[in-house]
Amino acid sequence: MIVTLTGSVGDLFGMLPAWQATVLLVGLSIGLALFLERVVLRSLLQYTSRTETEYDYIIVAELRLPIVVTAGLAGIYLLTQLPSVTESVLLTPAQLDTFFGRPSLSVILLAWAFAANRTVNRLVEEVKDKGSRFDFAPVFSNVWTLVVIIGTIAILLSIWEYSISPLLGAAGIAGIAIGFAARDTVANFFGGIALYFDDTYKIGDYIQLDSGEVGTVVKVGVRSTTLMTRDEVVVTVPNGQLNAAKIINHSAPNHRKRIKVPIGIAYGTDIDAFEALITELAIDEPLVLDSPKPRMRFRRFGDSALEYELLCWVRSPVRASKATHVLNRAIYHALTEANIEIPFPKRDVTIVHEEGGTATLGVNAAAPETTAPPEVSAKPDGSPQDD
Repeated sequence: MIVTLTGSVGDLFGMLPAWQATVLLVGLSIGLALFLERVVLRSLLQYTSRTETEYDYIIVAELRLPIVVTAGLAGIYLLTQLPSVTESVLLTPAQLDTFFGRPSLSVILLAWAFAANRTVNRLVEEVKDKGSRFDFAPVFSNVWTLVVIIGTIAILLSIWEYSISPLLGAAGIAGIAIGFAARDTVANFFGGIALYFDDTYKIGDYIQLDSGEVGTVVKVGVRSTTLMTRDEVVVTVPNGQLNAAKIINHSAPNHRKRIKVPIGIAYGTDIDAFEALITELAIDEPLVLDSPKPRMRFRRFGDSALEYELLCWVRSPVRASKATHVLNRAIYHALTEANIEIPFPKRDVTIVHEEGGTATLGVNAAAPETTAPPEVSAKPDGSPQDD
């Protein structure tokens, strides 16, 4: 495209003297730059400032500089390509290209690269709080910045006709050295990208790690992920470890969570009345969801109790502990009022005396009783003697 444009301009200005072609081309470039800046771009900024979203305003504001710079420097670059100009100045065409042509292209390239990076970064800042699907937007922002830097350096070297083959070899060696020296950082960086594409979790999810930490995801960075536990303790975990660990996401695919409340009742209890009592109690609890409905499950015949589980759902994982506490209290009061026995372990303790006598005491393991110690008498020499 540049070659075609240059040829068209050369045909147009080729018949003009060098000074006239220079004045006309530079004047047109400056005039176009001023027109774009003062008329077109300002009008676009005023229009986009009144729209509902900030995205169009950000794009116009960030592309304002490279558009004006491109319009202003395009004339200087085209002058270095006109034969009528290159043949009428003291400098050679190569010198013109070195001192005017390539610097103009370099400045234009840097302006566009800076604007492209700024545009994406500002858009990321704008959308990262718009919903869960944008939680990993900061990771994309950092990857984009890295791509822009590498691409800009490669194009600059191409403009100045530097061979990048030696640089590629040096970059390969440097990359290996950096990879060994900063392997943890590199692993965390690519681990964060992998977590993004796998959609393992997002900000606000309640997750559990295989190491035992449980908490809400409050920040997802390039290097690490931050959890907030129920004790308001911040736990920072490197993304590389998370990528290799087993993660239980209690908030996916839905935020609701099912809780299980174990209950044991004595043998001989009317199980139909018991199941109806507990089910009605769970339905009346505000923390428990109405759908799916709470239900009872008879799990097994235990050693001293009929073992049941109350299954019900709460709105979010963070409410599970509180709901379990409230249900346990309500179940205990309800069973007490209904005279339904809650079995508990009992133990018999046998005390053997030296003379062969025995005494058996029944001890409640849940509420142990205090028994008096055996009487002790003194021997003739005054030392204590067991009775």
